[in-house]
Amino acid sequence: MKLIVGLGNPGSEYANTRHNAGYMALDRLARRHNFTGVRHKFHSGVLDGAIAGDKCVLMQPTTYVNRSGLAVGEAVAFYKLELADLLIVVDDVALPCGRIRLRPSGGAGGHNGLTDIERALGGDQYPRLRLGIDEPGPIPQVDYVLGRFTPQQLALLEPALERACDAVECWITQGIAAAMTRFNSSEQ
Repeated sequence: MKLIVGLGNPGSEYANTRHNAGYMALDRLARRHNFTGVRHKFHSGVLDGAIAGDKCVLMQPTTYVNRSGLAVGEAVAFYKLELADLLIVVDDVALPCGRIRLRPSGGAGGHNGLTDIERALGGDQYPRLRLGIDEPGPIPQVDYVLGRFTPQQLALLEPALERACDAVECWITQGIAAAMTRFNSSEQ
């Protein structure tokens, strides 16, 4: 079984903000694979289904990004998952908008949601898929990530969300190494 977690903040005031890129990717993946019937479990909206024959759980924590570890920790413990079967989909200000990057593990890179997940799991040895949202420039980072994408960024984000779904599918069927080789190229 695979657990795919998209980070974001709940509520309409946060819909389509940069910090909700993880939610946006999971929404697209759920539509692509006809996942329906959201349940509320683990402080999250949860969808169950199959991708390429593998049982998958898609999860959007409703704890707000900075407390995502509560939801992820509960789900990992409940399903008794190996961390290699967990994928966190998250926004990243260090990547240009439109780029995606997979990693098998690694630090939080200043992302409070990843920091909280690392605290809950006792380490950083879990895969993550980062979605670039551009650096904030002179805008305070908290204001930037809670802001909406510009029209130029949305034009780059749309194909990136499709590639993110392709990357998740590749991770499920071929593993993290193959997904990294295919989707971490600089041509994206």
